[in-house]
Amino acid sequence: MLTFIESQEMAFRLLTFFSIFAAMGLAEWLFPKRLLTVSKAKRWLNNISLMILNTFVLRAIFPLAAAGFAAWTADQGIGLFNLVSTPLWVSVLVCIIALDGIIWLQHRLFHQIPLLWRLHAVHHADKDLDVTSGARFHPLEILLSMVIKIAAIALLGAPVVAVILFEVILSGMALFNHSNVAIPPAIDRGLRVLVVTPDMHRVHHSIHRYESDSNFGFNLAIWDRLFRTYRAQPDEGHYGMTIGIKTQREERHVVWLSGLLALPFRLFSASGSNKSRSNKKSKQTP
Repeated sequence: MLTFIESQEMAFRLLTFFSIFAAMGLAEWLFPKRLLTVSKAKRWLNNISLMILNTFVLRAIFPLAAAGFAAWTADQGIGLFNLVSTPLWVSVLVCIIALDGIIWLQHRLFHQIPLLWRLHAVHHADKDLDVTSGARFHPLEILLSMVIKIAAIALLGAPVVAVILFEVILSGMALFNHSNVAIPPAIDRGLRVLVVTPDMHRVHHSIHRYESDSNFGFNLAIWDRLFRTYRAQPDEGHYGMTIGIKTQREERHVVWLSGLLALPFRLFSASGSNKSRSNKKSKQTP
């Protein structure tokens, strides 16, 4: 099975991505959790356009992508699992879990480091959450994430099939836990013991920073509990909470593709202007 996945990488990726996308899109249409505040057609047009742009940019700059790099590290004998002998299933399992933990840490750093937050703000500025939100990232964040992933692969010596499975699981889970689907509370409680559910991740997209700085996981739920960043529910409830960034509410900045691409630079300029104004005020103070 693992050999088949590696040999049919592209077909496997496309089949799983579009199957999950279609399934979650249908589920949130039949069983929606929240009423949307922005036209679904408008959001889908721009979010999917950004996703397509990211795909082209990533392939242009990293033509071999992560799986190709993993094959190269195997040929060169680079990384832990290329230096020690272990059964393939063990190295695959360990690498998937380790890569998930590294992505969790990366996500947390993108919230804590101001420069990285300006890139990640494109994801959080979405005023609604649905299946397309799971693929809504600025191209510079996508490229930086690939660099971090490549470094992790080199450190681990991750097998090619482990990288393929990890990326498929990560993208599929992002589509799932960003979807606007109503899952019965009892089922949600059971699922979130192991994986991140839509209700669990929705807290992370709260307008309140103390809530958005929690539940960083995309896949496994263990990391937030282990590092004490887990928050069970939003204070205002899932129906009363506001999604997005408090200071970024205009559609031209947070919905349209041109605004999304410009958002990190606009935030950077705004930050610089605020510091300049602050310095001027301090100079005028006797």
